[in-house]
Amino acid sequence: MVAEVARLEDVFSLYRSHSSLSILNRDGAIAAPPADLVALLEASRTFYEASGGLFDPTIQPLFSLYARHFSATAADPAGPAAAALQVVLTQVGFDGVLFDSDRVAFARPGMALTLNGIAQGYVTDRIVDLLCSEGITSCLVNMGENRAIGARRDGGGWRIGLASTEMATSPDRVVTITDRAVATSSAAGFHFDAGQRFGHILHPRHGARPERFARMTVVADDAVTADALSTAFSLMTELEIGKHVHLWPEISIDLVDLSGASVSLGRRL
Repeated sequence: MVAEVARLEDVFSLYRSHSSLSILNRDGAIAAPPADLVALLEASRTFYEASGGLFDPTIQPLFSLYARHFSATAADPAGPAAAALQVVLTQVGFDGVLFDSDRVAFARPGMALTLNGIAQGYVTDRIVDLLCSEGITSCLVNMGENRAIGARRDGGGWRIGLASTEMATSPDRVVTITDRAVATSSAAGFHFDAGQRFGHILHPRHGARPERFARMTVVADDAVTADALSTAFSLMTELEIGKHVHLWPEISIDLVDLSGASVSLGRRL
């Protein structure tokens, strides 16, 4: 399992200079891409199209823009200049990622990918597949996202605490799952600025936007779906989320809005 995780890190990592993703971002193309990269790009395209473009891994240039701006001495607390933001927004759009089993390439200069909104789910699902192939029937896997194999040995479901930040001392809700996956997104997880106005969940057409929710949790049959949708739904209104739920009838959504109110949508938990 450790070797498999390391192998996948060598495909998806933004921080390993030799990873497939780093080579693609640096060179704008990669030949003979790993099958895992192609598979994750195919999944990303599905969620990109289903979410109306809100799930978009090509936001990496936006992330870099905000990171550069706020790391500068005496950075303007209002954020990057509008002109700079508009230039970077032209580099965003998953429709500009051209890929098949032979090659992955960007259609426009300056493009780059981050798979942080889906890769943890992919790795989680991969480890679950390996454990199941070895005969494991009861286990909880956490590779950044949680996915349960079967129930606990006592027959009960696996209990997962939900909270808006990893530093929370207690969960605001506990869900019980069997053979399902859980992913949570929260802008509170990282902010570019000390004033916490600019969170890391970026809108592909506008950049940083005011936060809509304190926590967005999606429960699905697999971790890839839960991971991608928790990101996409964080950029929607509750009404827009409700209009998308029918596309994935198996999912459950548990969100906390900025007032602290909890809302549940989709399949009952």
